[in-house]
Amino acid sequence: MQNILDKLYEVNFEKVFPLQRKVEITYPYTIIKGSPKSGKSYLIFDYLKQYKNEQYLYIDLNDMRIDKNTIFYNLDRFLLQNRDIEILVLDNIISLPNDFFKHLSILKSLIISTSYDISYKNFKTVLLQPLDFEEFILFDTKHHNTTNKFNSFLKYGNFPEIVQFNETKQLHRNQEILQLITQNKIELEILKLLIKSSGELKSIFQLFNTLKKSYKISKDMFYKTSKQFELNFIIFFCQKYEQPKATKRIYCYNHALIDAVNINKKFQNIFSNMIFLELNKIYKNIYYLDNIDFYIEENHSIILSIPFFADHISLSAKILPSLEQYDITNITIITISTEKTVFIDDIECEVIPFYEWALGL
Repeated sequence: MQNILDKLYEVNFEKVFPLQRKVEITYPYTIIKGSPKSGKSYLIFDYLKQYKNEQYLYIDLNDMRIDKNTIFYNLDRFLLQNRDIEILVLDNIISLPNDFFKHLSILKSLIISTSYDISYKNFKTVLLQPLDFEEFILFDTKHHNTTNKFNSFLKYGNFPEIVQFNETKQLHRNQEILQLITQNKIELEILKLLIKSSGELKSIFQLFNTLKKSYKISKDMFYKTSKQFELNFIIFFCQKYEQPKATKRIYCYNHALIDAVNINKKFQNIFSNMIFLELNKIYKNIYYLDNIDFYIEENHSIILSIPFFADHISLSAKILPSLEQYDITNITIITISTEKTVFIDDIECEVIPFYEWALGL
């Protein structure tokens, strides 16, 4: 095992050229939380490049060549023998041994990444989600104008790695990732069903009843697995304002996965999911209302997902009750390409293309 730690100590990231993200590691004891394939490892690589190779030890706990228990058992001795190591990185952890933090007396920095909702005392937490649109246009060097970058983002999604794949393989890669992040066939089917329901009002009970028609599965397992996808930042449940027991609207952490599990195009669902993900990076609490996609309580704003906007007269009649009930002062309608200003109940309403709106957040 000493030999394995020696081999890991030889790894360096001089030839890795990740592009910077909006978040970065700035504190010596940091937990990076995020969904699978959100770019946590590359954020770490970027951080390590400022140090000499001998100053850090990077261990990927997803590496099937290593035994985690033996690594942890021998780690203390290895660190004592290699005093140049100031930074220990544990990538892709699920949990740590109870006595693990005795190593902190040896180290100046400990960086942890995980797809689970864990926390440790004296650690700063950084939440990393897949690319938002502004980050995506920096990563996408294949297309040379914003419209083409938007089309690629819409079609193939927000995983940092996806821009490196040939377009003929991007859909297959998204499907492959779904298989990689699930443990078995039943988990995969649960996740597919949740993703198929993205942008829709569906209760977990409804979805369970749908799946049990095709697969033998217990209600407890379905509920537990769905909750784990939520804790792993893969699935989000958007609550109706002031009605926590009402059916929630489901969203997925990558809008392009909706196409990856559906033969028939669900364009409206994909588009509203894109908008949710942009909002989710800014606002802690996002709600929906009757006939209103998104309500932000803190600034009395509503955001409507209408890819092909045409008639604000009929829209006004639908949303007027909510405007009055919740004292709405700001209305934004997100579209594919339409840009103009209209008035709904004397409120100036901005109609704006997604790419302009997202870049202005």
